[in-house]
Amino acid sequence: MKMHDPPHPGEVLKKLCLEPLELTVTEAAKALGVSRKTLSAILNGRAGVSPEMAVRLSIAFDTTAESWLNQQVQYDLLRAERKRKKLRVRQLAA
Repeated sequence: MKMHDPPHPGEVLKKLCLEPLELTVTEAAKALGVSRKTLSAILNGRAGVSPEMAVRLSIAFDTTAESWLNQQVQYDLLRAERKRKKLRVRQLAA
């Protein structure tokens, strides 16, 4: 089954949460209780959304932590699937 190409959760966070509220990275990081560097890494796709960050985002933006984690899993899984043929794994079950 072909998977769609999901965006990194940081891109979603930027487009759907920060930009509509006209929040700077510094303002959002302060509200989330994290460093600007931490939030910037997520927004730029250099870091993923951890369970703790998912909870922080759910509180700040009235969403669910599960929605943020699901986005991260879908993003990570597609990238892993793209490497499937290069993995050296022997099938154990038929």
